[in-house]
Amino acid sequence: MVNISTIHILFVSVLVVAFVFSLNWSVNNVFMIFQSKSLSNTANKMAEDWKNAKSVYDFTVKDIKGEDVSLEKYKGCVLIIVNVASKCGYTSKHYKELVELDEKYRDKGLKILGFPCNQFGGQEPGDSENICSFTAKRNVKFDIFEKVDVNGNDAHPLWKYLKSKQGGLLIDSIKWNFTKFIVDKNGQPVERHAANVSPLGLEKNLEKYL
Repeated sequence: MVNISTIHILFVSVLVVAFVFSLNWSVNNVFMIFQSKSLSNTANKMAEDWKNAKSVYDFTVKDIKGEDVSLEKYKGCVLIIVNVASKCGYTSKHYKELVELDEKYRDKGLKILGFPCNQFGGQEPGDSENICSFTAKRNVKFDIFEKVDVNGNDAHPLWKYLKSKQGGLLIDSIKWNFTKFIVDKNGQPVERHAANVSPLGLEKNLEKYL
């Protein structure tokens, strides 16, 4: 027979184990809650930091391979920052002329930064691999970055900043694919051009800043 003392010891042991497990679960839960709040606060802070930016050099973006790129690397260059898409009516003409601009002015200090965006008619549906394949076929040598939103709460901070510095007609939101921002050598957005303005139509404007 199992004596009462043994049963009592087993019962107490079970209670202790249950208590320790419960305590550990509670501590982990509290830690996770604090960690989640901390990450949320950090994300919110980063999302709002664009309001304090002094130039585009204050921003970090991800390239098409997902690697962080500080825009400080473009200091001293004139930039065209453009939201691109692969299935838009403007795609063929704009990519062709952007490549021409890049080849003509690259050595004079022009850098073109293309940001794929799927917010306009779902015209950039592919993933990074699809986008790389698409641009390679068009002999694109200028820098292409990770797909982003350019409008709404989830818009990339860089694009929020660009829109705040160079507002649009009637509203500041980006209206369509291939909206082009010209940024001067000091990292300041100085011009904004809609999709119906062709890249080659910007040559005289660019030459003012190069």
